[in-house]
Amino acid sequence: MRKRIFVLIIILMSIALIGIISVQVFWIKNTIQITEEQFTSNVKFALAKVSDDIKQREFENFYLKLSDIYKEGEKFKESDIRNFIYEKIDTVNNEKFTYSQSIIEQNYKVPTEFFENDSIDFKEIYSKEQVVIIKEHILDNDKSINAPEERYIKVGRLEGAEKSSLENVFDISVSKLPIHKRVSNREITYRLNNELSSRGIDTDFKYGIYSNDLATQVKSGYFRKEVGKSYKVPMFADKDGNSNFQLFVTFPEKKNFILSSIYKILALSVFFILIIILAFVSALYQLVRQKQISEIKTDFINNMTHEFKTPIATINLALDAIKNPKIISDNEKVLRYVKMIREENKRMHTQVENVLRISKLEKNQLDVSKEKVDLHEIIEEAITHVVLLVNDKGGSIKMNLKANSTAILASQFHLTNVIVNILDNAIKYSDDAPTIEILTENTEKYITIKIKDNGIGMNKSVQKNIFKKFYREERGNVHNVKGHGLGLSYVKKIIEIHQGEVYVESEKGIGSTFTVKLPLI
Repeated sequence: MRKRIFVLIIILMSIALIGIISVQVFWIKNTIQITEEQFTSNVKFALAKVSDDIKQREFENFYLKLSDIYKEGEKFKESDIRNFIYEKIDTVNNEKFTYSQSIIEQNYKVPTEFFENDSIDFKEIYSKEQVVIIKEHILDNDKSINAPEERYIKVGRLEGAEKSSLENVFDISVSKLPIHKRVSNREITYRLNNELSSRGIDTDFKYGIYSNDLATQVKSGYFRKEVGKSYKVPMFADKDGNSNFQLFVTFPEKKNFILSSIYKILALSVFFILIIILAFVSALYQLVRQKQISEIKTDFINNMTHEFKTPIATINLALDAIKNPKIISDNEKVLRYVKMIREENKRMHTQVENVLRISKLEKNQLDVSKEKVDLHEIIEEAITHVVLLVNDKGGSIKMNLKANSTAILASQFHLTNVIVNILDNAIKYSDDAPTIEILTENTEKYITIKIKDNGIGMNKSVQKNIFKKFYREERGNVHNVKGHGLGLSYVKKIIEIHQGEVYVESEKGIGSTFTVKLPLI
């Protein structure tokens, strides 16, 4: 994949992710805002209803009290009587309908506790309704015969009219009472609980009644009104809507209540946002990983071709030399060239085996049979495979085998290859004569092998990737040391199969120390 296309795909995916997350965040904020507005609306309706109910209750008490005592007051001598008459004649059926209504007002002066040595006017209002149906007999124009009639009478007290006439007197009368005598904490708490619960608001609240911004005795414990956070409604407003008292209510757990009311939707939204982010990160990681693998495989093929090209060329040259009549008659030279062909063939075979071995490890097809072995013997055997290379470069291997318990359950063949691979890297990545030290020691349940060299070392980024398949450190975009990047990947896989662990500590220009921990029997 070209670099420009790769970058473009990442940019487009990032824009899409940011857009999706922004839409989700906007939707969440919008949902919270709508829920908060609904909460505010419900609270205002509840407070208004509480205020109206308390005022209505106070007026009903006022009216009932006056109704109980009004006859003890002084009765006016005059009564106000108003009559209303309606008449209709049906000439077809010879009937006449007469409807009449009388409004009777009895006036009383009733003593009141609101004004000292004073009284108020109380009107007792009755309504009398009468319906008369007269059937007229007109025979030979003789009107002397009494006409039959039907009469219906209804008498009732007009309490609604009585209450209406008292409203102005009521507002003036009760306004002089202190607020704690007009309403109690118990009543406010009860009514607020009922109204808020009926609107789905089930959370703690605090309240207080203020008169001209001064707190009154009617309030819940430790109430303080908060600007912008408290809801208010006028209490005991007159017919013009004016009031000296305001009821303030606050909700300490308002935010938690709003969030809890939509927590399922919020949880789903956050869950899906996380899935989108994880999917994006995973896709981006896979893209980067595939790009790296593509580059690594290309590099691997180039290295493999180079590794095979040299022995193939050597074999061809040896074969051409053997065909020479002067050479073929010289047995010593023929044997030397045959040995060279065999060594180069063995070298190619080793390279192929390494690749196949890693492939089998990846597919869990490699047969690793374990048996009881002595780790010190494996180390000594591994040294025999590389000692000639070390001597050829003028180096040395020092063994410091301090471990007392060395019996482990392992595959001798694969564990030998592990030690050989680490030693081979120590030799290859040393600019000067390699000096290698092998140390073993015991812990409670493990035996530890440390292989220390004086090579070129590695920086932190290389140490993180060194056990990955096909990975090789580059210097100036050129691999200075031949190989395929498979050796340490093989080492890690084999150690993991043996329930052990391997890691490296290194410093650029000083050297590296590979540590292998394996469980004891």
